[in-house]
Amino acid sequence: MKKLYVSNDFRQLVGRGQQRLPKILVEDKLADGVLNHQVIFYTGKEEILGTGYLSEQNKGIGWFVSEDVIDFSVAFFCELFIKSKQRRNSFENSPADSAYRLFNQDGDGFGGFTIDRYGDYALFSWYNAYVYGIKDRIIEAFKAIYPEIIGAYEKVRFQNGEPVSQHVYGERQESPFLIMENGVHYQVFLNDGLMTGIFLDQHHVRGRLVDGLALGKRVLNLFSYTAAFSVAAAMGGSLSTVSVDLAKRSRDLSAAHFEANGLSLENNHFVVMDCFEYFRYAQRHQLRFDVIVIDPPSFARNKKMTFSVSKDYYKLIAGALELLAPGGTIIASTNSATLSLEQFKKQLKKGLGKVKATLSHVDRLPADFPVVSADPQSNYLKVVTIKVNT
Repeated sequence: MKKLYVSNDFRQLVGRGQQRLPKILVEDKLADGVLNHQVIFYTGKEEILGTGYLSEQNKGIGWFVSEDVIDFSVAFFCELFIKSKQRRNSFENSPADSAYRLFNQDGDGFGGFTIDRYGDYALFSWYNAYVYGIKDRIIEAFKAIYPEIIGAYEKVRFQNGEPVSQHVYGERQESPFLIMENGVHYQVFLNDGLMTGIFLDQHHVRGRLVDGLALGKRVLNLFSYTAAFSVAAAMGGSLSTVSVDLAKRSRDLSAAHFEANGLSLENNHFVVMDCFEYFRYAQRHQLRFDVIVIDPPSFARNKKMTFSVSKDYYKLIAGALELLAPGGTIIASTNSATLSLEQFKKQLKKGLGKVKATLSHVDRLPADFPVVSADPQSNYLKVVTIKVNT
């Protein structure tokens, strides 16, 4: 293993439980050829601080893994997977859930990759070059601990240009297939770009829609993608749903979810339209909704405008208020890692203006997405339920 001498700030950082390493901590040592290698971190006094690796990922330069000198062997990853599997016993034994996260980067002890379960299949996502370079050991360990998984796919998310999505081992699943979450069926696909048809980190929010939040309500789902929130609402007894997304492909993908659950499309509609244009359309037609779900991408651009969660989310709240029935509920969500919960709440309050409302519930990442408390960005999901007072 290579040696890396780090700045004096390093000890304090990792002492707080931080695993993701900012570039400043390795100073100018990248020229020494340590990038995309396992390293032992040393102080200038030759004191061993621990083991990690260097590899660029987002705005970081590597990960601190252990205070001991260890080797990232197959046995090491087997031990990690045993522990992560034990943490998810409740999911594994749930008859209502067949899709959830099996391994969540540094929340499970090793940053740089995630593993999701979709029924009998696994999906590996690689986020930096070093981890991708040792993927054979990771997969060998995974197969030893999860022999019940019959096939796996991977998505390489760090390369420039076209994303890589491909089969890794075992049986192939070329056609879309069904998984279950909160007792609801969803159609997913594992080998079609970076998406799968559902975002697993929102299953607890969809669970609240299934369990009564949408009962007897008219639901509007903005930035709906494949309308998973809408399906959950319909299964939870909503009167109607409207799913709005700019992507034309979203209509067929959304319909497949409804059909998988035997739901009629008579009172569940799909609109291919920019959300701000839909605000104007709904106003002209005097449409009103009891529950409005808002889950935009962190950044988006179309021919008419650019949208940034950190600057423009309040506009979505203000627009939604015009369509909200008296006493209605807004579910406001963002997965922006760089936007803190307090900053997000400021956006929400700015959008609410003088309207009297209660921020009644806050959801963060669910239990199968463990995070590192010292790294706020690892707990990226923020979902705030807003109850507008009558």
